[in-house]
Amino acid sequence: MSFLNSEEIHSFRNRILSLSGEDASRCTQCGKCSGGCPISPEMDQQPNQVLRMIQINDPRTVLSSSTIWLCASCRTCSVRCPEEIEIAKIMDVLRKLAVQEKFSPAEKQVVKFNEIFLDTVRKRGRVHELELMIRYNLAIRRPFKDAHLGPSMLARGKLSILGQKVKKLSQVGEIFQKSKRFFKP
Repeated sequence: MSFLNSEEIHSFRNRILSLSGEDASRCTQCGKCSGGCPISPEMDQQPNQVLRMIQINDPRTVLSSSTIWLCASCRTCSVRCPEEIEIAKIMDVLRKLAVQEKFSPAEKQVVKFNEIFLDTVRKRGRVHELELMIRYNLAIRRPFKDAHLGPSMLARGKLSILGQKVKKLSQVGEIFQKSKRFFKP
């Protein structure tokens, strides 16, 4: 099911509401989310603009935006929102829809980073930074991009060679299974 036909475009706002449980139409465009966002200077659309694009049913602009991929899910926007909209939750849904609908993001490498990050969490229950850096740099064909940082980070105890696993990894697997059921292509 694609958002590119007119019927789907008109239901885009409702689809976001259904998947996230958050109603973007409640946004009053106060801009507090954008004003507090630590990543906003790097974004092509500010968080309030993303909500506005959802309000006017513009999936093409939203799903091809770099903003949804650059969002750090820090929840600053959600905390600052006077309407108590969980904007970070909406951004997560938008990323999933962009992948599902095969939109090419403005920030192509961030999708690969996201995939590798989630894979390390799936395997260990938490991110393993060294593995993440190595796999990501190999994926973007710049294997030595961050190599100069490794020795000092290892010396300071900021990186672990082997990484750690959570004790109840099966619970992490259950979370990933539930998210697959939630988001069927």
